[in-house]
Amino acid sequence: MRSRYIPLLMTFVVFVALYLIAYSRFSSFGSMRVVGNLLRDNAYWGIAAIGMTFVIISGGIDLSVGSVIAFTGVFCALMIGRNGWDPLATFAVILTIGTLFGATMGFFIHYFKIPAFIVTLSGLFLARGMAYVLSTDSIRIDHPFYKQISDLVYVFPDRGRFTFAAGMFLLILIVGIFLAHFTRFGRNVYALGGNSDAALLLGVPVGRTTILVYALSSFLTVLAGIVLSLSKQSGDSTIAVGLELDVIAAVVIGGTLLTGGVGYVIGTFIAVMTLGTIQTYLTLDGSLTPWWIKIVIGILLFSFVALQKLLSSRKRVQSAKEQLATAPLPS
Repeated sequence: MRSRYIPLLMTFVVFVALYLIAYSRFSSFGSMRVVGNLLRDNAYWGIAAIGMTFVIISGGIDLSVGSVIAFTGVFCALMIGRNGWDPLATFAVILTIGTLFGATMGFFIHYFKIPAFIVTLSGLFLARGMAYVLSTDSIRIDHPFYKQISDLVYVFPDRGRFTFAAGMFLLILIVGIFLAHFTRFGRNVYALGGNSDAALLLGVPVGRTTILVYALSSFLTVLAGIVLSLSKQSGDSTIAVGLELDVIAAVVIGGTLLTGGVGYVIGTFIAVMTLGTIQTYLTLDGSLTPWWIKIVIGILLFSFVALQKLLSSRKRVQSAKEQLATAPLPS
């Protein structure tokens, strides 16, 4: 097996192991009710994590995720709940704003050579500040469209519920896999993350790809905010503080290298479901505080970063040995 697939395999093994442990303690984990709840409860940040996967594969980072989700929720609540805008028109406007916001960050990162950390940190403060400017209160969204969306549910025989949020999560997963592995854009993203200078020499449009990556990330983050607002039927400028750290952790645990060039959308999905499984287990157990999820995330993140470092070192050693073996002997 290629070393690049080992982190993905380990992610899957960890997920299966944790799920079996949870099932051995609570038989409800064998029902579609729990599976449906896992998809529903983790849909919004899972969608954002898929967008982050493309950013990290390209060698970048996006710290604005939580703030953009908060801004999206407040914007939708204000426009729909208070000003009476049509929901679909509101979604179109905020998706456009979010995409342009991400594209602008990508533009500054590439053309002004400002580190992605600094640009997206600025985006974090800007989006969060704009959310507070719009409203510091939680705004209720009372609209028939939101009620209709909440009623879009498929009920399984064991009374498990497959909701709109779960369906949107799986749809974005499929689209993300297709973009990453079956399009020129996906190939360009991997090339950019592997070596931007080499990618440029090979004709990869580095500037355009960078801008598109951050535009895509912000688009999916706004979509995540819309899904969250549909689920909660409200908007709040204080939500999703620090969510970008959970998103980045899920992407790395899913097998994506922080240095770029290697990553898997499906790995991110498995990691999100893994963390969701831990959260559900802690909720059902009741004897452990929710903060244990942070401890587990820290352990998993450290373990996977260490694994990536080990595999990267072995690859460099193997490459050096091959170069020595093929080098001409001195005369």
